[in-house]
Amino acid sequence: MKILANDGISQSGIDALTNEGFEVITTKVAQEQLINYINKHSVGALLVRSATKVRKDIIDACESLKIIGRGGVGMDNIDVEYARSKGIHVINTPAASSSSVAELVFAHLFNGVRFLHDANRNMPLDGDSRFKDLKKSYAKGTELRGKTLGIIGFGRIGREVAKIALGLGMKVIASDKFIGKATVKVDFYNGQFINVEIETEPMEDVLKHADFITLHVPAQKEYIIGKKEFGFMKDGAGIVNAARGGVIDEVALIDALDSKKLSFAGLDVFENEPTPAIKVLMNPYISLTPHIGAATNEAQDRIGLELASQISSIMKTEQ
Repeated sequence: MKILANDGISQSGIDALTNEGFEVITTKVAQEQLINYINKHSVGALLVRSATKVRKDIIDACESLKIIGRGGVGMDNIDVEYARSKGIHVINTPAASSSSVAELVFAHLFNGVRFLHDANRNMPLDGDSRFKDLKKSYAKGTELRGKTLGIIGFGRIGREVAKIALGLGMKVIASDKFIGKATVKVDFYNGQFINVEIETEPMEDVLKHADFITLHVPAQKEYIIGKKEFGFMKDGAGIVNAARGGVIDEVALIDALDSKKLSFAGLDVFENEPTPAIKVLMNPYISLTPHIGAATNEAQDRIGLELASQISSIMKTEQ
């Protein structure tokens, strides 16, 4: 079977699939050319990340497709139920990138509380001539230890974020519509660990009591955080979104930052990807990354190997 990894796949994933006898194609095919390419080459499995969209038109037009795989968690770029109704297997890798996304959340949090995103802009420009002024500007940092982190969405990634927060000595509160409580296992050196049970709370309570908010929810039709929700938050709070673009109202976010209601934001995802709003990109209170939550070597290895394992299992079952 031919497998088209249209948004790329790790070498470990390619090796695992090749060893099982599959032909892996890593050519990047433009969205509008996908149907012709899949049909011309009789592609049996299409692997994507977030860039390629697999909608009804592809599903209907490509009879050779047996498997659609998403390297990551959210599958909002795939018409999942429709594909499954046509007998196509739809798979993803929900656990493979959790640690990578969680670590990026803290990269943004550390950036925000120590102004690193702004200092890294200004030091190259004025570090040699205004060193003392810049030192004074960035001299009012705060520590994460002892602060309260509010996690909106307490699934796999949310719980990985909680582990790091607990290890840092933060207080953790969480909100989730579908999870009442969860046990977070914090691993230490030499096999030692502690289990911490966290009961979720209404989102409004989390917003009111947290010093920092981080979002870990799937794509939504409406904003999760808008003007009303910003109003609930503590003055000077910070917020991080490494989940999906569109869960935060970016216009309301800019207003909250400019009015000093919020001290900073960290964004890895945006409403208008891949062309985020200029007002967002230029705001000095926002730490920015271009949707790289799962983009670590370790996560991509895990994603590739997990996809390979699932594809092999499916094909062996159908033989």
